[in-house]
Amino acid sequence: MMTNRYNNQQIESFAQAVLKDGHCVLPNHFSPATLNAWREAFAPLLEEHIEREGKLRNRGLNRYYVTLPFTAPFADPSIYEDEDILAIAKLLVGEDLVMCQLATDTPLLGSDYQEVHRDAPPLFPETGMETPPFQLAVNFPLVDVTLENGPFETTPGTHMMSKEEGLRRMELGEIKLEPITMQLGDVMIRDVRGLHRGTPNYTQTPRPMVVIGYSRRWLFRPEVSIHIPRAALDTLSERARYLLRFNPIVESLEDKPEVEVYQSFAY
Repeated sequence: MMTNRYNNQQIESFAQAVLKDGHCVLPNHFSPATLNAWREAFAPLLEEHIEREGKLRNRGLNRYYVTLPFTAPFADPSIYEDEDILAIAKLLVGEDLVMCQLATDTPLLGSDYQEVHRDAPPLFPETGMETPPFQLAVNFPLVDVTLENGPFETTPGTHMMSKEEGLRRMELGEIKLEPITMQLGDVMIRDVRGLHRGTPNYTQTPRPMVVIGYSRRWLFRPEVSIHIPRAALDTLSERARYLLRFNPIVESLEDKPEVEVYQSFAY
């Protein structure tokens, strides 16, 4: 049975950090043994993806976005139904939130700096105003993240200003990109609107970063989804079925698209 590690006050503190800075980190949250199993299962998926889509370079040179199949070991309720993460997410995007994404971002040797970007546009760009959070990325690496192997760099507070304003303040030196190093087991929860970028991996070892997306129930981004095998439905908890309720049901995971649908990612 999954239990909370944090009390209500601590959960509230993590949520407030996301509201203020755009992200928070839960240290040593997931089992390294579980994540090592994920890394082993992911390696052949990455190889297959590079063979199939390597020339597209849709995330930059030697950097790959790979959707994970909703099957063992990745369809793990101890991860996507984690009590603390869901408690924080519900404070940010509502009690009726949905799980909409299960994927990875992996820079290899030879990768480069990405352009500074957001992962979603503002809901109402014509107003020039930002809203409360509507989509979260829950990120956790499958290896330790160091300054050498491509740490995610982000900026505090830019999720609540326009991209133009954020870039202007960065140019003036008022806001700086900050690398987020992480140990295997650490979890970052972030508002997808914060200005950020991927950085080069200077090592021989891939640096997979998992992303689980949770969003407000009314947010639909057709390029992002999780294919749920029909045979898996009966194995899901009631809560899992509720979290995944708007995702497509497929007869077989072999029915996946030929290429990743989520090609345009930077806003």
